[in-house]
Amino acid sequence: MTYKNQLHPWCIIQPLANLKRKIVARFRRRSDAEAHLQAMRRLVPGATYLIVFDVQIEPQNSMLEQK
Repeated sequence: MTYKNQLHPWCIIQPLANLKRKIVARFRRRSDAEAHLQAMRRLVPGATYLIVFDVQIEPQNSMLEQK
């Protein structure tokens, strides 16, 4: 996950087939994501969008590498 993506953890996603998802937009604040989602639902009423908090925890292997 890039540094920019870490700064923008709130995502609007579009669910796809086979449990896949497409990230449509990223935001710093949930309120910004909700406002954008409202506009998207007005523009594309038939589409399905969800707001998720996307955090990827990177494993810390520093202790393992030292041994």
